[in-house]
Amino acid sequence: MVHSPDLSFFREIVKQGSLSAAAREMGVTPASISKRLSRLEAELGVPLVLRTTRRLTLTDEGELFHANAVRLLSELEDMERLISANRAAPKGLLRVNAPLGFGRTYITPLVSRFVRKYPEVEVQLQLSDHPISLVDENFDIGIRFGEIPDARLVARRIAANRRLVCAAPAYLKKHGVPNVPHDLVHHNCIVLRQNDAAYGTWRFSRGKQSETVKVRGTLSSNDGEVCLNWVLDGHGLMLRAEWDIAKYVKTGRLRILLDDYATPDADIYAVSAERQARSPRVRAFTEFLADSFAQFAGPSW
Repeated sequence: MVHSPDLSFFREIVKQGSLSAAAREMGVTPASISKRLSRLEAELGVPLVLRTTRRLTLTDEGELFHANAVRLLSELEDMERLISANRAAPKGLLRVNAPLGFGRTYITPLVSRFVRKYPEVEVQLQLSDHPISLVDENFDIGIRFGEIPDARLVARRIAANRRLVCAAPAYLKKHGVPNVPHDLVHHNCIVLRQNDAAYGTWRFSRGKQSETVKVRGTLSSNDGEVCLNWVLDGHGLMLRAEWDIAKYVKTGRLRILLDDYATPDADIYAVSAERQARSPRVRAFTEFLADSFAQFAGPSW
């Protein structure tokens, strides 16, 4: 008889795309994964996977089994959420995704405090340099900046945030201070290549007027921390979230520029698929984040 752990096991190896990748994710050897898969196939009496390539190729029976495994596991998870909705203390696995730099600085220590408060919750925190699909990657909650493009997600704002132009004093002493957004075309702007935003396009508004500036520079990266370090070294200007630069502004290593202009929203949200949002674990973590950031009271210069 096939049990729910078998369904979870098969769902995971299909998600990982290969037996070796599934072994790494589960913390076991590829040989043990292969043996468990063989036992499952023997139990069902049909082959589920063709082992002719390094990538998994599902048989027709494997495709059918996987589709039903995903459906059944989803129904089981929904049932668990409904039954445990009034549980006093949340428990179980909570998978969280957050941006790299912000995740290291702010989310990581909050996770540490959260699991002390709720010791029956197991947290898997993944930091990435670009947003991922929470649904496709099976995450319970994600930390996002700015507008949430997917209307299917439930979003809770956990902190106000602005994107600000900044530079090191040494750079400004050598190259001058921009007074209006158009002045940026004459400066070396360090650009973050991330998400689907137009590369090197910075948008500003003041009152009813708005302005789009196409900036250029000699340095760019998909890693915000790398770009920020270049700015700190005096190589140019950058548009960066205030939570990421607050400590450097306080110590004088960075100066804020054009702060009388508004940039696109960058408020910080905790987002979940609607189904996950009902989970006690997700609700508890979301509330914990909101309360913690309220205590921070935001960056202050």
